[in-house]
Amino acid sequence: MSTGVIIALIVIVAAVLVVAAVLASRARGSQHGGKLKRRFGPEYDRAVARHDGDTEAAERELAGRLERHGSLHTRQLDPAEREEFEARWTAAQERFVDSPREAVADADRLIAEVAGARGFPDGGQYEEQLAALSVHHAHHVDGYRRVHRVTHTGVDGAQDGGGGTEEMRAALVEARALFEDLVRPSRHDGGRHRAETEGHRPAPAGAAHAWSFTKRRPKES
Repeated sequence: MSTGVIIALIVIVAAVLVVAAVLASRARGSQHGGKLKRRFGPEYDRAVARHDGDTEAAERELAGRLERHGSLHTRQLDPAEREEFEARWTAAQERFVDSPREAVADADRLIAEVAGARGFPDGGQYEEQLAALSVHHAHHVDGYRRVHRVTHTGVDGAQDGGGGTEEMRAALVEARALFEDLVRPSRHDGGRHRAETEGHRPAPAGAAHAWSFTKRRPKES
């Protein structure tokens, strides 16, 4: 076999190995991206949109969140804590009728406080708290983002009862889903916690959106 043929074969083999390595790398990247998409759900699409369609940049951001907060250990609320938080949410909800902006601000602070009590980063570190919540509550975390944005940037028309009020209403409704995720005992809790929380079973599916913005009627004597 001539030297020229040997060189040609080496070049061909090298080219085949390079192509195989590229295809394997793409396959691993696609698998990794698929896992992130399943893990983060709607947060994956938001990250891609925030990076102007650059999926690699979005996946690097999400992988970073997962690395920082994926192994976070949270604690369950005890029954007294949960009842207090639920009462405060109900008060904020009822306040919406007369003071929608203040009610949304109450909800924003309350979610930050509940998340902190559960063991997520403190509410004073909003971005890190939001990132941690997105890892563990990806399907509902945008409600918190919305009430926080309304609270800290304002909404056009909020003072005249126009579109701003409707946006605040929608933000509060969406935020409740995350609030309920945080205050309710996990289905993975042990029997001891289930026994402690008997009588506080989760509401039926869809109940997060069933409440209305009405004042509580006084109890009849």
